[in-house]
Amino acid sequence: MPIKPGKVDQKVKSLAEAKGKNLRVQDAMILAQTVQAMKGNTKAFGLLAELSGLYDVEAPAQQPLAVPDDTNLIIPAFDGLSADIKRHLHTHYWLKGGRGSTKSSFISLQIPKLMIAHPDVHAVVLRKVGNTLKNSVYQQIEWAIEELGLMDEFSFKKSPMEITLNRTGQKILFFGVDDKAKLKSLKMPFGYVGVLWYEELDQFAGMAEIRNINQSLLRGGPAAWCFYSFNPPKSRDNWVNVEQLTDRSDRLVSSSNYLLVPHDWLGEQFFVEAEALKAQRPDLYAHEYLGEVTGTGGAVFENVEDLAMSGEQLQQFDHRLFGLDFGFAVDPLAFVAMQFDAKHEDLYIWGEIYEQKLTNPQAVARISKIILPQELVRCDSAEPKSIKEMRSLGMNIIGAAKGPDSVEYGIKWLQGLRHIYIDKRRCPNTYREFMTYEYERNRLGQYISAYPDKDNHAIDAVRYGCSGVMPVRTTIRSARFDY
Repeated sequence: MPIKPGKVDQKVKSLAEAKGKNLRVQDAMILAQTVQAMKGNTKAFGLLAELSGLYDVEAPAQQPLAVPDDTNLIIPAFDGLSADIKRHLHTHYWLKGGRGSTKSSFISLQIPKLMIAHPDVHAVVLRKVGNTLKNSVYQQIEWAIEELGLMDEFSFKKSPMEITLNRTGQKILFFGVDDKAKLKSLKMPFGYVGVLWYEELDQFAGMAEIRNINQSLLRGGPAAWCFYSFNPPKSRDNWVNVEQLTDRSDRLVSSSNYLLVPHDWLGEQFFVEAEALKAQRPDLYAHEYLGEVTGTGGAVFENVEDLAMSGEQLQQFDHRLFGLDFGFAVDPLAFVAMQFDAKHEDLYIWGEIYEQKLTNPQAVARISKIILPQELVRCDSAEPKSIKEMRSLGMNIIGAAKGPDSVEYGIKWLQGLRHIYIDKRRCPNTYREFMTYEYERNRLGQYISAYPDKDNHAIDAVRYGCSGVMPVRTTIRSARFDY
């Protein structure tokens, strides 16, 4: 009821005014809330408004979010695969291909579409190592959402890493398998995990690990979509190459390469680089760009050759590199001397020190007989104390730059050289390490795309020494330029 100006205090002052009147408890409670509301208590006002039906106006119904069309964002070779996913004709989708095949771009576009089409479905994106997520799959999904015109529909969070569809609360979660506890304890507030994406599948330990994760996450719900993306490893015997040959009625294997992609998506320079490698190293071109299996076993380095180097040849070397891997009691200290021919992409390894229980002063004395005073040695940056001591002894030494994937990056760079020439008479330990270094095996004896951290001291020294001539790694946000 309206209250006349100046009459507020007379009408509603306190419960004391109701003394002697025949009020019900309900009336007293409403009067008490009215007194509080008149004093500015918003909660009391809200309660009175609710009781009076002041806001009982039906809100306009929110229009359902339409599944966006991604036809112009995928290559024609993926049209049939896209239709298969939409109709859920399979559960497990294995996408293999070389550089620039756009397989990861395609998967990242499917995940938001599936969530919109199925409002009770959440997604989980997985990589073997957690610290690689932010600059790879997280940015890839972010790109896909932007390309689909859905940025206003999603919110993005990086700690913990998740993307949320705002109107439903559905989530895309990101995990590294190195944190298995989080995967096992994962509980969604509603619905179920119905979409999984394993990026860089060959880095996982094998099908036993994949099955274990699927069993933990795929619980409940009428349907699930599992995506697996990978560049086929070189080794024919790698578990991924073996597994994808196995027929399953619920699995569809798709293959793509950069030749199926429009030039303007990747840029003309991409095709120039591919053709250059094709002319120089057809085997690497077939593996890296076409996604073909070119190896027959588990050897990591197939470009190593023994080459006897004369003293006269050593004197002509003008681009000398030096690398050092620290060691003492169990592991040897490994120092390697090299020459890099950038024009022909050939590496010559001509000197080594490979010995246990060498103190830093002893190592400096030995190395000083091989290098010139101004020549730079790059070493393992994880030993700042040793680096400082060697500097105090007159050695020009710095730690090599590292990153979450520096080992893999360095090894792949070495694999991509035309030749790694090693004089096994001068460098017997380095030659032995390179010739016997194999990919890791899982419990079934199958090769996996991981590099064992053993018997690789000289190899590490070579990586450190070459870190200054390796191309600088960059993060490319163009999802079409995926690997």
